[in-house]
Amino acid sequence: MELTYAQALDLLKEYNQGDFHLKHAYVVSDVMGWFAEQLGYGDEREFWSIVGLLHDLDFEQYPEEHCVKSQEIMRERGLEERLIRATASHGYGLVSDIKPEHLMEKVLFATDELTGLIGAAALMRPSKSVSDLEVKSVKKKFKDKKFAAGCSREVILQGAEMLGWELDELIDKTIQAMRASEQVE
Repeated sequence: MELTYAQALDLLKEYNQGDFHLKHAYVVSDVMGWFAEQLGYGDEREFWSIVGLLHDLDFEQYPEEHCVKSQEIMRERGLEERLIRATASHGYGLVSDIKPEHLMEKVLFATDELTGLIGAAALMRPSKSVSDLEVKSVKKKFKDKKFAAGCSREVILQGAEMLGWELDELIDKTIQAMRASEQVE
C-alpha cells in the first residue's frame, strides 16, 4: 500500500510524541525532499520525504529494536516493501544488514546523522539558524569529537563515500537543503 504524506505523518505521531524525535523527522523529511528535486527525482519527492519522515519510526519507543521494529510495524500495515527497505537501510552496519543501494537510500544514510550535527552547529550561532552557516564551521565542529558526540562521524564519512562525494560537498548540499526547509517555516 502506498502512503500519502498525511498518512505517514499520522503514523509517525502514533509512535513518536517527543519534540526532539518529531523535529528530527521533519528536518530529515524536508532534506530528503530537497535532494529528490536536486538529484532528478522530483516526481518521487513525496516518497523521498516520507522515507525521511518515517526513518526513525520505532526509535522513540523501541530504541533497542531500531530499524527492526519499524519493519514489523510497516509490514503489519501492508506498506510497500520499498518504503520498508529504504527506512531500514539507514541503520546499515549498526542495527541493520540492509545496505543502501538506491541513491535515495544512500542520501538518507549520509544525511541522517549530518542533519543533527549541522543543526547543533547552527544552534551555536547568534542567529541560531543555518541561513548563515558555512561549510568550514561545520567541518570545525565535525573534527571536535565532543561536539554533538551522538552524531557519528564515521557514518557521515561512509555516507559521503557511498555517494561518491567529498565530505565538503555533502555538508554543503545538506546545509542548502536545511536552509530551504528553514525558509519555508
